[in-house]
Amino acid sequence: MRKPLFVGNWKMNLTGPEATELTKKLTLAVGDLGNVEVAIAPAFTSLRPVSSIISASSMGLAAQNLHAEDKGAFTGEISGAMLAELRVKYVIVGHSERRRAFNETDVMVNLKIEAALRNNIVPIVCLGEKGEERLARKTLTVVRKQLNALLEGIPLEQSAKIVIAYEPVWAIGTGHNATPDQAQEVHKYLRDRLTKRYSKEIADQIRIIYGGSVRADNIYDLMMESDVDGALVGSSSRDSEQFAAICSYRHMNKAEA
Repeated sequence: MRKPLFVGNWKMNLTGPEATELTKKLTLAVGDLGNVEVAIAPAFTSLRPVSSIISASSMGLAAQNLHAEDKGAFTGEISGAMLAELRVKYVIVGHSERRRAFNETDVMVNLKIEAALRNNIVPIVCLGEKGEERLARKTLTVVRKQLNALLEGIPLEQSAKIVIAYEPVWAIGTGHNATPDQAQEVHKYLRDRLTKRYSKEIADQIRIIYGGSVRADNIYDLMMESDVDGALVGSSSRDSEQFAAICSYRHMNKAEA
């Protein structure tokens, strides 16, 4: 049974004091839900204070990126070894915003996945189609090519540790999320591809989470789909009440959602 995972991606928002205040609110609002796993991804400058605050809670710490190398002359970058020192459990790799703004390719992201695994950090691997690709009915072709390239060379013994995040680019920050049927179609397809690449046993262990305009009013229906194992949450994760409601989706009924 896959334990649902909810990750709050704060992106380039919140100063140190703001991140500290929000983290304190979240430790109270989210609490120890037990039946779900929750992680938050603040900016690099807030990782240490956030780590200290959540150390006695059930929440995990995530980072928003890492470099493919563990050390070296890479001004302005941060390595997996540095993140591991801060007790970072998860790291987001391949987010569409980094692909667009920093020209990251699947090959580059693949190296980052290897770096995360090498440092015992769970990579949250983002993939998804653009709006024009969905309109052209190329969604499954696009995500298949991405998945193949991203997992190139990732050995069987490491594969079950990976989290896949399906993030349709057209849904990120737009307020227009994929419908539950659209999300399920892609998630099931990805799991089928993972079965062919590894095995059904491994594919059934890998969590595939959804990202793209996730809110408290749409999470229940998304989570009712059999292959949706959680969510990568953007702006809603910076609202303690909204994020707590998302993580507590089990306590909603359809009318409330």
